[in-house]
Amino acid sequence: MSEDLLKDLFLGFIRVHILYHADKEPVYGQEFQNELKRHGYEISFGTLYPVFHKLEESGYLESYQENVGGKLRKYYTITKKGREALAQAKIKAKELVEELFED
Repeated sequence: MSEDLLKDLFLGFIRVHILYHADKEPVYGQEFQNELKRHGYEISFGTLYPVFHKLEESGYLESYQENVGGKLRKYYTITKKGREALAQAKIKAKELVEELFED
């Protein structure tokens, strides 16, 4: 499988993963990078932050800043549009996983 295709697939998984966690609680970059590492994804901030920004620009996330230990931290939370997209992604992911493992 080509590297470009794998990268696109994994970025799609990461987008859904971000929406999932942002639906549970506010998320921020460093914490989320650690969450992705836990699942075996090695992703740089140069890749991760544009994903957050694109989800925000598209209306799936919204952000706010909070002072934590003297530093501003940007938190992301899911929007109504993001919850709707997440619900559809869950349905499609479940259908795909069930089909992939029918054997």
